[in-house]
Amino acid sequence: MAGSSGGSSDGRKTARIEIIPLIDVIFFLLATFVLFTLSLNKSEGLPVALPSSETGEPRDPANSVTITVTQEGTLAWNKDPVTLDEFQARLQQYRVEPNPKVLINGDENAMFSQAIYVFDEVRKAGISKVLIETKVSPPGSNS
Repeated sequence: MAGSSGGSSDGRKTARIEIIPLIDVIFFLLATFVLFTLSLNKSEGLPVALPSSETGEPRDPANSVTITVTQEGTLAWNKDPVTLDEFQARLQQYRVEPNPKVLINGDENAMFSQAIYVFDEVRKAGISKVLIETKVSPPGSNS
């Protein structure tokens, strides 16, 4: 049959698999997966203005708890605001975890005494892996 737009010689159309839309969907899923996994490596604390340090190193928040000291002096446990009593209770529960690790981050304008209190309570709970988060700045910069 001359002039037919595809199909077999007896007039029936055959099924075709379009590969281009399939590739588009696979690339979209791949990009979404990559962006999602990159966002998992961020600290779990509240967003605060971290103080700068020339000798600081990027911290890996995996398998750790982030305790945040805000500018107002309040505490947060992994983005969840807590009172002092809740903080101590969660700390006692967390210390029984295998290899507990605590990241302390605080606003650069937070009271130093509040950060020391958090550090002392973590050490009193028997957790020896305590890290202070800072913003890593290149040597010689004044920011």
